[in-house]
Amino acid sequence: MTTRIAKKRQTATPKSSRRKFLGGAAAGSVAAVGMGFPAIVSAQTPIKFRFQSTWPTVDIFHEYANDFAKKVNDMTGGELTIEVLPAGAVVPAFALLDAVSKGTLDGGHGVLGYSYGKQNALALFSSGPAFGMDANMLLAWHKYGGGKELLVKLYDSIGGNVVSFLSGPMPTQALGWFKKPIAKAEDLKGVKFRTNGLAIDLFTAMGAAVNALPGGEIVPALDRGLLDGAEFNNASSDRLLGFPDVSKVCMLQSFHQSSETFEITFNKDKYNSLPDKMKAIIQNAVEAASADMSWKAIDRYSQDYIKLKTEDNVKFYKTPDAILQQQLTTWDDIITKKAENNALFKEIEQSQRKFAERAVAWDMDTNNNRRMAYNHYFVKKAAG
Repeated sequence: MTTRIAKKRQTATPKSSRRKFLGGAAAGSVAAVGMGFPAIVSAQTPIKFRFQSTWPTVDIFHEYANDFAKKVNDMTGGELTIEVLPAGAVVPAFALLDAVSKGTLDGGHGVLGYSYGKQNALALFSSGPAFGMDANMLLAWHKYGGGKELLVKLYDSIGGNVVSFLSGPMPTQALGWFKKPIAKAEDLKGVKFRTNGLAIDLFTAMGAAVNALPGGEIVPALDRGLLDGAEFNNASSDRLLGFPDVSKVCMLQSFHQSSETFEITFNKDKYNSLPDKMKAIIQNAVEAASADMSWKAIDRYSQDYIKLKTEDNVKFYKTPDAILQQQLTTWDDIITKKAENNALFKEIEQSQRKFAERAVAWDMDTNNNRRMAYNHYFVKKAAG
């Protein structure tokens, strides 16, 4: 059986100290000096930043990275140009943070869970049930509830020479693609499974044999039998990466990554060298790209969800509530143990919990039940 993506496995070796982790970082921005004559206006020499995503070119995630870059390029009128390369063009996907910190790359587009090996608290921004928050709520916590300041503190603690922006709320991710439906938690025991971030701890605790792989390597591993099951993200990515070529069973709904967002990083020295106007443009472009991504996702994911069912003959099943409940119970044990040995982990977890307690309560009490409306308009009612 052929697959749509075939790449060599890529790995990154975590390093502990800032010197080993970072090396040197080069600063760079070039400005032209005006001649001083009233009739001559000197334009700033264009600044070029080289980014890399952690996604294959075919993935819609790489498209999102390019969408962000285009917004910056357009809003600066070409004074700052961001070029986005796909995963592996300069470094492996899991090595992106190192490359941006060192200045090998000027920036990147990825997810915090891919840097889990540096400090497991990073994955709290992308893994787990987040106390019932969806990804948009997590972004609200990040901007207004103290999350941004905690992420800065977290990167400082590991010598991360980066400026980080969170963007792009993702919908709840599927439990995964399997050879047969997962009917009970025991069905996960011994399954060779792909995930990332703190979801590694979650699925391991539930009995799976977990292997973290970048997006472009998952389907080839499934095809060769190196994996029995895997999750990636959404209907469009999964379809483009070739999941329906190697599996016809997908389990929807899970708490392992129900509030994930993208992370856009800049090398701190290079970002700080930019004029304040360009920094402001970048900050606003991040939020514009975040909103646009969430809208594009609804449009594209819903179309590809239908295509997976009608054209690719994929069977979708809802993950049983008993499994979802066990995920929550298992997650409680994981975060308790992590917090005992990691003060930053505990601080971030408690901040999320405090924000979620009021935000989720407000959301549940305020918003309508979508299924009721959907059934009213689109589900055929039996004749009287």
